[in-house]
Amino acid sequence: MIPAPEALARLREGNLRFVADVRNHEPLGGHARRRELADGQEPFAIILGCSDSRVPAELVFDQGLGDLFVIRVAGNIVAPSQVGSVEFAAAKFGTRLVVVLGHSQCGAIAATLDELARPGAEQSRNLRSIVDRIRPSVAPLLATELARDRAALARKATRANIRASADHLRHGSEILEQLIQGSGLLVVGAEYSIETGVVEFFDGVP
Repeated sequence: MIPAPEALARLREGNLRFVADVRNHEPLGGHARRRELADGQEPFAIILGCSDSRVPAELVFDQGLGDLFVIRVAGNIVAPSQVGSVEFAAAKFGTRLVVVLGHSQCGAIAATLDELARPGAEQSRNLRSIVDRIRPSVAPLLATELARDRAALARKATRANIRASADHLRHGSEILEQLIQGSGLLVVGAEYSIETGVVEFFDGVP
């Protein structure tokens, strides 16, 4: 079992390699690694990230097969199935780091801001279920000066949504709460910059 601080350091180092366009010298998905993983997995980090095609966690953190347990959903929201997936990996594999990974220029955030600006816009009930989970963390921002600056509003909304998802994982599951209190599980929030490739860990970091 890799402790959370060490796992976080691995992700930071991997992202530095990604940004510098210097890949890990070890094969990330070769025949030997596949054979090694045939009998089981021990991912060192759980990533709850957005489905955006520009934010593949394994590439962003320069990791290979079996390294990350990745859950992807638009807007990196936390619904029961996502909580259950995190619980499963943390309990089954002993993974001690959970990262909620949002990103700049998030379409789900933009859709939520559009809905708040023009309530009642045509949306499928499925898309609305995503927007409704983002809305509570974003709506209060519209009562501030940010409402006059769409770009700044989107940046703050992205961070607020990441914090809300991370907080939900910390306090919305008895299993995860017990692992946090007694087994060193750490839940952190991070934002990936589409523009630079840099991941900034900003919420819940020791």
